[in-house]
Amino acid sequence: MKYEIVIGLEVHCQLSTESKIFASDTNKFGSEPNTNISVITLGHPGVLPKLNKNAVEYAIKMGLACGCEITRNNYFDRKNYFYPDLPKGYQVSQDKYPICKGGSITVRLKDGKSFRERTLELHHIHLEEDAGKSVHDGSDAFTLLDYNRAGTPLVEIVSEPCMRSGEEAGAYLTEIRKMVRYLDICDGNMEEGSMRADLNISLREFGAKEFGTKVEIKNMNSIRNLQRAVDFEYKRQSKMLDAGEKIIQETRMFDADNGETYGMRLKETMNDYRYFPEPDLAPIRISDEWLAAIQAKMPALPNQLFDKFTKEFGILEEHAVTLTESKEMASYFLETCQLTSNYKVVSNWLTSTIRGYLNENSIEISDFALKPSQLAEIILLVDENKISSSAASQKLFPLMLENPTQTALKLAESNNLIQQSNTDTLQALINEVLAANADKVKEYKSGKKGLLGMFVGEVMKKSKGSADPKRTNELLIKALQ
Repeated sequence: MKYEIVIGLEVHCQLSTESKIFASDTNKFGSEPNTNISVITLGHPGVLPKLNKNAVEYAIKMGLACGCEITRNNYFDRKNYFYPDLPKGYQVSQDKYPICKGGSITVRLKDGKSFRERTLELHHIHLEEDAGKSVHDGSDAFTLLDYNRAGTPLVEIVSEPCMRSGEEAGAYLTEIRKMVRYLDICDGNMEEGSMRADLNISLREFGAKEFGTKVEIKNMNSIRNLQRAVDFEYKRQSKMLDAGEKIIQETRMFDADNGETYGMRLKETMNDYRYFPEPDLAPIRISDEWLAAIQAKMPALPNQLFDKFTKEFGILEEHAVTLTESKEMASYFLETCQLTSNYKVVSNWLTSTIRGYLNENSIEISDFALKPSQLAEIILLVDENKISSSAASQKLFPLMLENPTQTALKLAESNNLIQQSNTDTLQALINEVLAANADKVKEYKSGKKGLLGMFVGEVMKKSKGSADPKRTNELLIKALQ
């Protein structure tokens, strides 16, 4: 590789407030077109906007989660450009004074069997309103405009040009999606457009200090497509540079069908937008008391829980990554761990048996039929040697999914899953097996110790799987000696 890739991302997250950022219109996805609009959203003459306080708090939450400096005196600006889905002819945004400055996001990248951390720096986070949506007719004869989305509150999270691979960019976007969901400020559904990313990418020779000319790929709507766009742009730009061609600063789009980007327009400069202070909105002051109140409501975040799970609970890093993928999965794990101290077994259940069931049935842990207390019941039966671990996962687990109102113990008893550990009963079965396999007993005593497993299996068959394997093993060794 002759060239180093330089990536920065601008991630737009629609905030999950009940109303829009400057109007009381409902903020809801999926409504009939042009039903969640008002004269304020449409920019009628004489109307005045009013700032949504919850939108400000949500932006501050994201800033605190990223370790940003919170701007105490906030102002809004008008970003002027013409596009049909922008009903006012300008977008209310923040230019020189974003609400959050600096900060970083830590991602974990797979490195063999372990993970390595990478801290990716942010430039700022700012508040703004979203534009409407253009719906293009299949014949390109006309365009329909839906203004429901216009005025929806957004935070735009702007990174430094600090990423050096598609893997890092994908991990960064994944971490942001997790964070906004943990904070309950955005649903992170990229397929619905409530979270989207603009990809800024340039190339330079390894060792060079100056950045190359960047291009921007707009509205990446999936993490996979983001990584595909990075791969394509690397090949396209490196081929141009090798041929002595000049990279043009432009805005491009990504075609998911063929995995290629294509030019849309030359990139605007900051001057093109003619930013100036929004005259209809007063400055907003974030007091110490308000900031402290927001800080007090901050939940535990994925990286904090990762450290807790690996260091306090002794969970494998790979399992901790899975358990912190969603707030609901982490909560399920923590709640189960309050009922049993066998944390590693809880982790194993959630990352293997239960996760497999969720994937197979295309459901989330929030829709899972069994409560944490029921999973703890199953684990307790195994810990007490009342059932085997294989019987628990292969037989009792399916039974509990079919009968979620019954206790694990009752189901295990009614389905003959309780292990037989009574010494006299097991000894009688062992005596029968050894008597029926006298020749194998001689072989065992002559040195073929591997036959022990065969004897255990025969006892298990006679007990119809109810014999305690550990106790059976102990009694067999004693009898054979």
